[in-house]
Amino acid sequence: VQLQASGGGLVQAGGSLRLSCAASGIIFSSYSMRWYRQAPGKQRELVGFITPLGSINYADSVKGRFTISRDNAKSTMFLQMNSLKPEDTAVYYCSAVLSTRSVWGQGTLVTVSS
Repeated sequence: VQLQASGGGLVQAGGSLRLSCAASGIIFSSYSMRWYRQAPGKQRELVGFITPLGSINYADSVKGRFTISRDNAKSTMFLQMNSLKPEDTAVYYCSAVLSTRSVWGQGTLVTVSS
């Protein structure tokens, strides 16, 4: 079982990035998929999630700027991040959740310069 997050990097404020989270070893379509982030010196926070049926919820801090999507055929979740701000700088993690089971991927670093 593995989740592989990718797509992070350095971007200027106002720019965009697209993160991917590729899953293997799970029935991807059955899992609720989540994006989290952890900024330096801060607690990990939920960015948003997408359910197996495609319902989506976002943290207030990213609403209108970030878009979560999933491609069940490719067992991959995406996070499109637009209008990035320096405060979006963090390590971004993806997680797969089914009932009481959760799987975590390694993080990908997003750095937004001002």
